[in-house]
Order: sequence, then C-alpha cells, then structure tokens
Amino acid sequence: MLINVKAFPSSKKEEIISKGESGFDVFVREKPINGEANRAITRVLSQYFNVPDSEAKLVKGFRQRNKIFSIRDDLIKKQSAPPSKPVRKP
Repeated sequence: MLINVKAFPSSKKEEIISKGESGFDVFVREKPINGEANRAITRVLSQYFNVPDSEAKLVKGFRQRNKIFSIRDDLIKKQSAPPSKPVRKP
C-alpha cells in the first residue's frame, strides 16, 4: 500500500490526520535535519497502522515535504483485523 504523506516537521505536537483513503498530514516535533523528521514520521505511521517500524518504508520525498511511504498490505489487514469471536448457538 502506498501512503501519501505531507510532513510538518518542528511542530509543537505529534499528530497524524487522515486526508482520505491513503493520504495523511503528519506533524512531528523533530527538525528536518539528518533524517530525524523522516524517522519520526516512519515511527508515527507504523504506530498508526500497528506494524513494526521496519515495515514502513520511505519510497519518495527524502528531502521534500510531500512523501510517499510503502507498507505491505498483508501486514495492515492482518494487524488491523478484529479478533474473531466464537459463535454461540442457543
């Protein structure tokens, strides 16, 4: 799954705002120096999708505000699927 991200580094608070199906505004406190903001955005996205940090990959936009991240679809569905409940018959 490709995720479009608009980065807002050096923000006062850390926040992620959904802008549609695969678009997000991500606010992080880290400054855009030596990739600190990119690592923080990766961490925030992985927490949002409940996947390991290593599975959220920055594909495009290493030095731009608009970025594209990639997360495997099978991990998102597997992690976000609600646990199955046993069906009880009366």
